[in-house]
Amino acid sequence: MIIKNGLIHDMKTREPYKADILIKDGKIAAIGTDLGDDKDVFDAHGLDVYPGFIDAHSHLGLDGYGIGFEGRDYNEMNDICTPQLRAIDSYNPMDPSVKMAAKGGVTCVATGQGSSNAIGGTWIAVKTKGICADDAVIKDPVAMKCALGENPKRCYKDKGNSARMSTAAVMRNMIFKAKDYLARKEAAAGDPSKMPAFDFKCEAMIPVLNKEIPLKVHAHQANDILTAIRIAREFDLKLTLEHVTEGHLIADKLAETDYMMAVGPSLTNASKVELQYKSWTTPGVLASKGCHVSIITDAPVIPQQYLPLCAGMAVKAGMDEFEALKAITINPAEHIGIADRVGTLEAGKDADIVVYEGSPFENLSAIRLVLIDGERID
Repeated sequence: MIIKNGLIHDMKTREPYKADILIKDGKIAAIGTDLGDDKDVFDAHGLDVYPGFIDAHSHLGLDGYGIGFEGRDYNEMNDICTPQLRAIDSYNPMDPSVKMAAKGGVTCVATGQGSSNAIGGTWIAVKTKGICADDAVIKDPVAMKCALGENPKRCYKDKGNSARMSTAAVMRNMIFKAKDYLARKEAAAGDPSKMPAFDFKCEAMIPVLNKEIPLKVHAHQANDILTAIRIAREFDLKLTLEHVTEGHLIADKLAETDYMMAVGPSLTNASKVELQYKSWTTPGVLASKGCHVSIITDAPVIPQQYLPLCAGMAVKAGMDEFEALKAITINPAEHIGIADRVGTLEAGKDADIVVYEGSPFENLSAIRLVLIDGERID
Protein backbone atom coordinates (compact mmCIF):
# COMPACT_ATOMS: atom_id res chain seq x y z
CA MET A 1 0.00 0.00 0.00
CA ILE A 2 1.07 3.58 -0.65
CA ILE A 3 -0.29 6.71 1.02
CA LYS A 4 0.43 9.43 -1.54
CA ASN A 5 0.70 13.20 -1.42
CA GLY A 6 -0.02 13.63 2.29
CA LEU A 7 1.35 16.27 4.65
CA ILE A 8 3.51 14.12 6.92
CA HIS A 9 3.73 14.83 10.65
CA ASP A 10 6.45 12.32 11.46
CA MET A 11 6.91 13.52 15.08
CA LYS A 12 10.67 13.56 14.58
CA THR A 13 10.71 17.05 13.08
CA ARG A 14 8.58 20.02 14.11
CA GLU A 15 7.61 21.04 10.58
CA PRO A 16 5.42 18.72 8.46
CA TYR A 17 6.36 17.98 4.85
CA LYS A 18 4.81 16.55 1.69
CA ALA A 19 5.74 12.90 0.97
CA ASP A 20 4.45 9.40 0.27
CA ILE A 21 4.51 6.43 2.64
CA LEU A 22 5.16 2.90 1.38
CA ILE A 23 3.76 0.12 3.57
CA LYS A 24 4.81 -3.53 3.33
CA ASP A 25 4.07 -6.45 5.65
CA GLY A 26 2.54 -4.22 8.30
CA LYS A 27 5.59 -1.94 8.50
CA ILE A 28 6.54 1.46 7.10
CA ALA A 29 8.98 0.50 4.33
CA ALA A 30 9.90 4.00 3.17
CA ILE A 31 8.88 7.66 3.29
CA GLY A 32 9.71 9.88 0.31
CA THR A 33 8.82 10.25 -3.36
CA ASP A 34 8.97 7.92 -6.35
CA LEU A 35 8.41 4.88 -4.15
CA GLY A 36 7.18 2.70 -7.00
CA ASP A 37 3.75 1.41 -7.92
CA ASP A 38 1.20 -0.40 -5.80
CA LYS A 39 -2.32 -1.57 -6.54
CA ASP A 40 -3.53 -0.20 -3.21
CA VAL A 41 -3.11 3.59 -3.23
CA PHE A 42 -4.68 6.07 -0.82
CA ASP A 43 -4.53 9.63 -2.14
CA ALA A 44 -3.93 11.90 0.85
CA HIS A 45 -3.70 15.12 -1.15
CA GLY A 46 -4.84 17.97 1.09
CA LEU A 47 -4.83 15.68 4.14
CA ASP A 48 -2.59 15.42 7.22
CA VAL A 49 -0.86 12.15 8.11
CA TYR A 50 0.07 11.30 11.72
CA PRO A 51 1.36 8.31 13.66
CA GLY A 52 -1.42 6.39 15.36
CA PHE A 53 -2.32 8.07 18.64
CA ILE A 54 -1.17 6.42 21.87
CA ASP A 55 -2.53 6.63 25.41
CA ALA A 56 -0.06 5.88 28.21
CA HIS A 57 -2.77 5.39 30.86
CA SER A 58 -6.10 3.73 30.14
CA HIS A 59 -8.38 1.01 31.45
CA LEU A 60 -9.61 0.10 27.96
CA GLY A 61 -10.86 -3.46 27.70
CA LEU A 62 -10.91 -3.92 31.48
CA ASP A 63 -13.71 -1.50 32.37
CA GLY A 64 -16.42 -2.65 30.00
CA TYR A 65 -18.57 -0.44 27.79
CA GLY A 66 -22.24 -0.04 28.72
CA ILE A 67 -22.26 -2.85 31.29
CA GLY A 68 -22.33 -3.22 35.05
CA PHE A 69 -20.10 -4.95 37.57
CA GLU A 70 -19.95 -8.22 35.63
CA GLY A 71 -18.05 -6.55 32.79
CA ARG A 72 -15.64 -4.56 34.94
CA ASP A 73 -12.38 -6.29 35.73
CA TYR A 74 -10.01 -3.47 36.58
CA ASN A 75 -10.03 -3.39 40.40
CA GLU A 76 -9.40 -6.22 42.87
CA MET A 77 -11.10 -5.14 46.09
CA ASN A 78 -10.14 -7.98 48.43
CA ASP A 79 -6.46 -7.20 49.01
CA ILE A 80 -4.70 -3.82 49.05
CA CYS A 81 -1.44 -5.35 47.78
CA THR A 82 -1.69 -7.56 44.66
CA PRO A 83 1.50 -7.32 42.57
CA GLN A 84 0.88 -10.83 41.24
CA LEU A 85 -2.16 -9.78 39.18
CA ARG A 86 -1.69 -9.38 35.40
CA ALA A 87 -3.84 -7.10 33.29
CA ILE A 88 -3.74 -9.48 30.34
CA ASP A 89 -5.95 -11.91 32.27
CA SER A 90 -8.78 -9.34 32.41
CA TYR A 91 -8.29 -7.58 29.06
CA ASN A 92 -11.18 -8.08 26.63
CA PRO A 93 -10.24 -7.01 23.08
CA MET A 94 -13.82 -7.57 21.90
CA ASP A 95 -15.28 -4.92 24.20
CA PRO A 96 -16.98 -2.33 21.93
CA SER A 97 -14.84 0.47 23.36
CA VAL A 98 -11.72 -1.04 21.75
CA LYS A 99 -13.14 -0.68 18.23
CA MET A 100 -14.35 2.83 19.06
CA ALA A 101 -10.79 3.73 20.07
CA ALA A 102 -9.38 2.41 16.81
CA LYS A 103 -11.96 4.26 14.71
CA GLY A 104 -10.95 7.41 16.63
CA GLY A 105 -7.33 6.99 15.61
CA VAL A 106 -6.08 5.64 18.96
CA THR A 107 -4.09 2.65 17.80
CA CYS A 108 -2.21 1.65 20.94
CA VAL A 109 -2.79 2.02 24.68
CA ALA A 110 -1.26 1.00 27.98
CA THR A 111 -4.09 -0.53 29.95
CA GLY A 112 -4.54 -2.29 33.23
CA GLN A 113 -5.66 -2.19 36.83
CA GLY A 114 -7.33 0.73 38.52
CA SER A 115 -6.21 2.61 41.58
CA SER A 116 -7.97 0.88 44.47
CA ASN A 117 -4.80 -0.89 45.61
CA ALA A 118 -1.48 0.39 46.89
CA ILE A 119 0.16 -2.12 44.55
CA GLY A 120 -2.20 -3.51 41.91
CA GLY A 121 -0.23 -5.63 39.45
CA THR A 122 1.31 -5.40 36.00
CA TRP A 123 -0.03 -3.49 32.99
CA ILE A 124 0.12 -4.26 29.26
CA ALA A 125 0.43 -2.27 26.04
CA VAL A 126 -1.98 -3.37 23.31
CA LYS A 127 -2.98 -2.51 19.77
CA THR A 128 -6.67 -1.63 19.52
CA LYS A 129 -7.60 -4.50 17.22
CA GLY A 130 -8.20 -8.23 17.16
CA ILE A 131 -10.14 -10.79 19.16
CA CYS A 132 -7.33 -12.33 21.22
CA ALA A 133 -5.53 -10.56 24.04
CA ASP A 134 -2.29 -12.40 23.36
CA ASP A 135 -2.30 -11.23 19.75
CA ALA A 136 -3.15 -7.64 20.69
CA VAL A 137 -0.30 -7.28 23.18
CA ILE A 138 2.73 -5.30 22.05
CA LYS A 139 4.45 -5.39 25.47
CA ASP A 140 3.79 -7.33 28.67
CA PRO A 141 4.57 -6.22 31.30
CA VAL A 142 4.74 -2.46 30.86
CA ALA A 143 4.89 -1.46 34.51
CA MET A 144 3.78 -2.29 38.06
CA LYS A 145 0.67 -0.25 38.85
CA CYS A 146 0.60 1.46 42.26
CA ALA A 147 -1.61 4.11 43.82
CA LEU A 148 -1.35 6.82 46.45
CA GLY A 149 -3.94 9.29 47.68
CA GLU A 150 -7.67 9.07 48.17
CA ASN A 151 -8.57 5.87 46.30
CA PRO A 152 -6.71 3.32 48.47
CA LYS A 153 -7.82 5.27 51.57
CA ARG A 154 -11.47 5.08 50.50
CA CYS A 155 -11.43 1.47 49.32
CA TYR A 156 -9.64 0.08 52.37
CA LYS A 157 -10.58 2.52 55.14
CA ASP A 158 -12.33 -0.31 57.03
CA LYS A 159 -9.45 -2.72 56.44
CA GLY A 160 -6.58 -0.92 58.16
CA ASN A 161 -5.68 1.73 55.59
CA SER A 162 -7.20 5.11 56.40
CA ALA A 163 -4.27 7.50 55.85
CA ARG A 164 -1.79 8.39 53.12
CA MET A 165 1.10 7.22 55.31
CA SER A 166 -0.59 3.82 55.64
CA THR A 167 -0.70 3.39 51.87
CA ALA A 168 2.95 4.38 51.56
CA ALA A 169 3.80 1.89 54.30
CA VAL A 170 2.04 -0.90 52.37
CA MET A 171 4.20 -0.11 49.34
CA ARG A 172 7.40 0.01 51.38
CA ASN A 173 6.57 -3.23 53.20
CA MET A 174 6.09 -5.08 49.90
CA ILE A 175 9.32 -3.69 48.45
CA PHE A 176 11.30 -4.58 51.60
CA LYS A 177 9.84 -8.08 51.61
CA ALA A 178 10.58 -8.60 47.91
CA LYS A 179 14.17 -7.35 48.34
CA ASP A 180 14.74 -9.86 51.15
CA TYR A 181 13.15 -12.64 49.07
CA LEU A 182 15.34 -11.84 46.06
CA ALA A 183 18.48 -11.72 48.21
CA ARG A 184 17.68 -15.17 49.61
CA LYS A 185 17.08 -16.56 46.12
CA GLU A 186 20.37 -15.18 44.89
CA ALA A 187 22.24 -16.48 47.95
CA ALA A 188 20.79 -19.96 47.34
CA ALA A 189 22.52 -20.00 43.94
CA GLY A 190 20.03 -22.50 42.58
CA ASP A 191 20.26 -24.94 45.50
CA PRO A 192 16.62 -26.03 46.15
CA SER A 193 17.38 -26.82 49.79
CA LYS A 194 18.41 -23.19 50.40
CA MET A 195 15.71 -21.46 48.37
CA PRO A 196 13.09 -19.42 50.24
CA ALA A 197 9.52 -20.70 50.15
CA PHE A 198 7.81 -19.59 46.94
CA ASP A 199 6.04 -16.26 47.32
CA PHE A 200 3.91 -15.20 44.33
CA LYS A 201 3.79 -11.54 45.34
CA CYS A 202 7.55 -11.31 45.82
CA GLU A 203 8.19 -13.08 42.52
CA ALA A 204 6.03 -10.48 40.76
CA MET A 205 8.09 -7.66 42.27
CA ILE A 206 11.46 -8.96 41.03
CA PRO A 207 11.26 -7.17 37.63
CA VAL A 208 10.66 -3.93 39.57
CA LEU A 209 13.69 -4.49 41.80
CA ASN A 210 15.81 -5.31 38.74
CA LYS A 211 14.65 -2.10 37.02
CA GLU A 212 13.15 -4.06 34.14
CA ILE A 213 9.83 -2.23 34.61
CA PRO A 214 8.92 0.95 36.52
CA LEU A 215 6.48 1.59 39.29
CA LYS A 216 3.51 3.29 37.61
CA VAL A 217 2.21 5.41 40.47
CA HIS A 218 -1.24 7.02 40.51
CA ALA A 219 -0.72 10.39 42.23
CA HIS A 220 -2.99 13.44 41.83
CA GLN A 221 -2.11 15.64 44.77
CA ALA A 222 1.28 17.35 45.04
CA ASN A 223 2.22 15.59 48.27
CA ASP A 224 1.36 12.21 46.72
CA ILE A 225 3.49 12.98 43.66
CA LEU A 226 6.43 13.77 45.93
CA THR A 227 5.82 10.64 48.02
CA ALA A 228 6.05 8.53 44.85
CA ILE A 229 9.38 10.18 44.04
CA ARG A 230 10.57 9.70 47.62
CA ILE A 231 9.83 5.94 47.55
CA ALA A 232 11.41 5.44 44.11
CA ARG A 233 14.59 7.18 45.24
CA GLU A 234 14.62 5.37 48.59
CA PHE A 235 14.72 1.97 46.87
CA ASP A 236 16.48 3.07 43.65
CA LEU A 237 13.58 2.05 41.39
CA LYS A 238 12.31 3.21 38.02
CA LEU A 239 9.17 5.35 38.18
CA THR A 240 6.53 6.94 36.00
CA LEU A 241 4.10 9.47 37.46
CA GLU A 242 0.42 9.02 36.59
CA HIS A 243 -2.26 11.77 36.59
CA VAL A 244 -0.03 14.52 38.11
CA THR A 245 -3.11 16.72 38.59
CA GLU A 246 -1.29 19.24 40.78
CA GLY A 247 1.92 19.03 38.76
CA HIS A 248 1.65 22.66 37.67
CA LEU A 249 1.84 23.68 41.35
CA ILE A 250 5.24 21.98 41.75
CA ALA A 251 6.46 22.28 38.16
CA ASP A 252 9.92 23.58 39.08
CA LYS A 253 10.38 20.68 41.49
CA LEU A 254 9.31 18.14 38.88
CA ALA A 255 11.55 19.74 36.25
CA GLU A 256 14.52 18.78 38.42
CA THR A 257 13.69 15.08 37.86
CA ASP A 258 13.71 12.93 34.74
CA TYR A 259 10.53 11.02 35.53
CA MET A 260 7.99 10.69 32.72
CA MET A 261 4.53 12.06 33.48
CA ALA A 262 1.10 10.97 32.22
CA VAL A 263 -1.20 13.95 32.78
CA GLY A 264 -4.98 13.76 33.04
CA PRO A 265 -7.85 13.06 32.80
CA SER A 266 -8.82 16.72 32.65
CA LEU A 267 -12.21 16.59 30.85
CA THR A 268 -14.02 15.70 34.08
CA ASN A 269 -15.60 17.26 37.11
CA ALA A 270 -13.47 17.68 40.24
CA SER A 271 -15.20 14.76 41.92
CA LYS A 272 -12.87 14.54 44.95
CA VAL A 273 -10.62 16.77 47.01
CA GLU A 274 -7.38 15.82 45.25
CA LEU A 275 -8.81 17.06 41.93
CA GLN A 276 -9.70 20.57 43.13
CA TYR A 277 -6.79 22.17 41.25
CA LYS A 278 -7.31 20.21 38.04
CA SER A 279 -6.51 22.35 34.99
CA TRP A 280 -6.01 22.09 31.24
CA THR A 281 -2.90 24.22 31.71
CA THR A 282 -1.04 21.43 33.55
CA PRO A 283 0.46 19.55 30.57
CA GLY A 284 1.57 22.79 28.90
CA VAL A 285 3.14 24.19 32.07
CA LEU A 286 5.08 20.97 32.66
CA ALA A 287 6.18 20.69 29.01
CA SER A 288 7.36 24.31 29.03
CA LYS A 289 9.61 23.41 31.98
CA GLY A 290 11.19 20.60 29.98
CA CYS A 291 9.23 17.74 31.56
CA HIS A 292 8.37 14.61 29.55
CA VAL A 293 4.57 14.82 29.24
CA SER A 294 1.93 12.46 27.90
CA ILE A 295 -1.74 13.45 27.80
CA ILE A 296 -4.13 10.71 28.92
CA THR A 297 -7.84 9.92 29.02
CA ASP A 298 -7.83 7.39 31.86
CA ALA A 299 -10.52 5.74 29.71
CA PRO A 300 -13.36 5.22 30.28
CA VAL A 301 -13.20 8.32 32.51
CA ILE A 302 -12.90 10.08 29.16
CA PRO A 303 -13.87 7.81 26.24
CA GLN A 304 -10.69 6.56 24.59
CA GLN A 305 -11.45 8.01 21.15
CA TYR A 306 -11.38 11.55 22.57
CA LEU A 307 -7.62 11.47 23.27
CA PRO A 308 -6.83 13.98 20.46
CA LEU A 309 -9.59 16.26 21.75
CA CYS A 310 -7.84 16.30 25.14
CA ALA A 311 -4.62 17.37 23.43
CA GLY A 312 -6.60 20.09 21.64
CA MET A 313 -7.96 21.36 24.94
CA ALA A 314 -4.40 21.58 26.28
CA VAL A 315 -3.43 23.61 23.21
CA LYS A 316 -6.38 25.93 23.79
CA ALA A 317 -5.05 26.40 27.35
CA GLY A 318 -1.64 27.45 26.04
CA MET A 319 0.31 24.27 25.27
CA ASP A 320 2.60 24.36 22.23
CA GLU A 321 0.92 22.43 19.38
CA PHE A 322 3.94 20.29 18.57
CA GLU A 323 4.38 19.39 22.24
CA ALA A 324 0.69 18.44 22.37
CA LEU A 325 1.12 16.16 19.36
CA LYS A 326 4.16 14.60 21.00
CA ALA A 327 2.05 14.07 24.11
CA ILE A 328 -0.26 11.67 22.23
CA THR A 329 2.35 10.00 19.97
CA ILE A 330 6.05 9.63 20.71
CA ASN A 331 5.96 10.66 24.39
CA PRO A 332 3.48 7.98 25.47
CA ALA A 333 5.38 5.46 23.32
CA GLU A 334 8.51 6.30 25.33
CA HIS A 335 6.55 6.40 28.59
CA ILE A 336 5.43 2.78 28.18
CA GLY A 337 8.60 1.52 26.53
CA ILE A 338 7.41 0.81 22.99
CA ALA A 339 9.02 3.66 21.04
CA ASP A 340 11.01 1.15 19.00
CA ARG A 341 7.71 0.08 17.39
CA VAL A 342 5.37 3.09 17.37
CA GLY A 343 5.08 6.81 18.05
CA THR A 344 6.74 8.25 14.93
CA LEU A 345 6.46 7.82 11.20
CA GLU A 346 9.75 6.33 10.01
CA ALA A 347 10.96 3.33 8.06
CA GLY A 348 10.97 0.12 10.06
CA LYS A 349 8.23 1.06 12.49
CA ASP A 350 4.74 -0.44 12.63
CA ALA A 351 2.36 1.02 10.07
CA ASP A 352 0.02 2.56 12.64
CA ILE A 353 -1.18 5.66 10.81
CA VAL A 354 -4.04 8.17 11.03
CA VAL A 355 -5.00 10.41 8.11
CA TYR A 356 -7.01 13.54 8.93
CA GLU A 357 -8.78 16.24 7.03
CA GLY A 358 -7.69 19.20 9.14
CA SER A 359 -6.38 19.19 12.68
CA PRO A 360 -7.13 16.29 15.05
CA PHE A 361 -7.34 18.91 17.79
CA GLU A 362 -10.42 20.46 16.21
CA ASN A 363 -12.49 17.94 14.28
CA LEU A 364 -12.97 14.41 15.59
CA SER A 365 -15.15 13.44 12.65
CA ALA A 366 -12.52 14.25 10.00
CA ILE A 367 -10.59 10.96 10.06
CA ARG A 368 -10.20 9.62 6.54
CA LEU A 369 -8.03 6.54 7.20
CA VAL A 370 -6.78 4.51 10.17
CA LEU A 371 -4.20 1.77 9.78
CA ILE A 372 -3.02 -0.61 12.49
CA ASP A 373 -0.09 -2.78 11.42
CA GLY A 374 -0.91 -1.73 7.88
CA GLU A 375 -4.49 -3.01 8.08
CA ARG A 376 -7.40 -0.66 7.44
CA ILE A 377 -9.83 -0.04 10.28
CA ASP A 378 -13.35 0.36 8.90
